[in-house]
Amino acid sequence: MADIHVEEFYKDAAIALVQLYSAFPRRVNLFVEDIAGPDEPDEFGLHSKRHMACFGALLWLAEEGFLRYVDTIRQEALDQAVLTQEAFVRLSSPAPDVLVQALRGPESPLETPLPQSLQEDMSSHIHLVRTALKSRHSLRIGHAVRATLFTDKQGD
Repeated sequence: MADIHVEEFYKDAAIALVQLYSAFPRRVNLFVEDIAGPDEPDEFGLHSKRHMACFGALLWLAEEGFLRYVDTIRQEALDQAVLTQEAFVRLSSPAPDVLVQALRGPESPLETPLPQSLQEDMSSHIHLVRTALKSRHSLRIGHAVRATLFTDKQGD
């Protein structure tokens, strides 16, 4: 079992990538509270460890080239964030069939013939990440995010 902070990172990264993909190519403000939930700073104005971990995950995504942003809004949000070209291509690209089968949700029909365009859409990395988030199953979310962020692109 993974450490809880790593599972939270996968979930935070998944939510952020889905939000940015849904808005692409528009720049949007990416608020930590929309990803990690509400947070009340303490009497010294410091955020919780959970809030800061989510903020750190967003900054990490930017440092690793998955998103760009203009500035931070304190430790509350990334201002005018957008996916990078590499992240957009990776999220839009089809995942390996083995991964698609492994992450197929119980709600997915097993062998129902679908039009080719729909099959391609349902095998994209972004679809797998969205499906994993809907499942609320941390292992599926982690698997989908690892496959999206850390697997070398096919054909390289």
